[in-house]
Amino acid sequence: MKIRKLIARLALLGCLALPLATNAQPPAPSVQRQPVPVPAAPELASPSYILIDFHSGAVLAAKNPDERREPASLTKMMTEYIVFSELKAGNLKLDDEVTISERAWRAEGSRTFLEVGDRVPVEVLLKGLIIQSGNDASIALAEHIAGSEQTFAQLMNQYAFQLGMHDTHFVNSTGLPHPDHYSTARDMATLAIALIRDFPEYYKWHSEKQFTWNGITQYNRNRMLWRDSSVDGLKTGHTNAAGYCLASSALRDGMRLVSVVLGAQSEKVRTDHTQALLNYGFRFYETHRLYEARTPLTQPRIWKGKTELLPLGITSDLWVTIPRQQYDNLEASMTVESLISAPVAAGTQLGRVVVRLGDEIVTEAPLVALSSVEEGGFLRRLIDSVLLRFQ
Repeated sequence: MKIRKLIARLALLGCLALPLATNAQPPAPSVQRQPVPVPAAPELASPSYILIDFHSGAVLAAKNPDERREPASLTKMMTEYIVFSELKAGNLKLDDEVTISERAWRAEGSRTFLEVGDRVPVEVLLKGLIIQSGNDASIALAEHIAGSEQTFAQLMNQYAFQLGMHDTHFVNSTGLPHPDHYSTARDMATLAIALIRDFPEYYKWHSEKQFTWNGITQYNRNRMLWRDSSVDGLKTGHTNAAGYCLASSALRDGMRLVSVVLGAQSEKVRTDHTQALLNYGFRFYETHRLYEARTPLTQPRIWKGKTELLPLGITSDLWVTIPRQQYDNLEASMTVESLISAPVAAGTQLGRVVVRLGDEIVTEAPLVALSSVEEGGFLRRLIDSVLLRFQ
């Protein structure tokens, strides 16, 4: 049944309705609008790209998203992810000083212009890495954390595995060319989403347009920061082998999209293609949070327990990305095991929420016990055993 009708009917029956999140309320009933037609995603000349909704994970456009390619300096997103993880764990502080090695100083490509033997704060190196794409800053951080860049690369691959980046292998912290250094548009998008989700307090640095160190001011290479005010990150990359690469994220009216373009022919092309993807996603789609994590969606009877009702819900917010003006056409259904007996541990899956748009399942999630229920006393178990005979 329609989500709105389902909620009303459950309320009339005295049951706990599936609550919609505050920011996911449907338009006023008096407003009647036809759904916006959704054309096919733009076909772009770049060899590999993807457009993903940050919250729901819905892929709105893609071309060869799982093709292994050199990611160039998009690699540095993993370098910074590890540094942020070390900061969060308390193993590192922003004002810790890092001694610049000769190897870091000799780094090829883009630079923060560090000097051998200088002691530079971690925060400066991070900004040099993020804003200036400094290879020297990246190597200095890798050496400081792991002792050597080679060991740091092993750490990068461990984090990649944990994040589900199954078509990625890192050899260095910078993205400089190597035959065994590769990733995909999908994996880079996964990493970009993880950066924004896990470290919002540091993500803000990606929107800074310039940074000065050692008397030298350099500008952020992400031209989208100048072209589109909704863009607030992430990272550019370029080598002759990789072509021009760009991972970007934009936020408009509470909806965040992440795009990754790999192997474009020029800086202008990667920027144009990124703009085309973002415009398409924001123009034709909308994202809603339907249900909040750990909020009871229903409370079925539990037999032989210390309590009679067991709250069921979902473990994380349930988001959906759909064509614009289709929210009222969503249909929600919920299945719950017919007989639930104590004991039940919190987190046990006992049902499922499914949301459909027409015949298509657009999102679904397991219903789990939100709390543990132990067995009741002897009398409770006896009474329930008798009552179950009549069920």
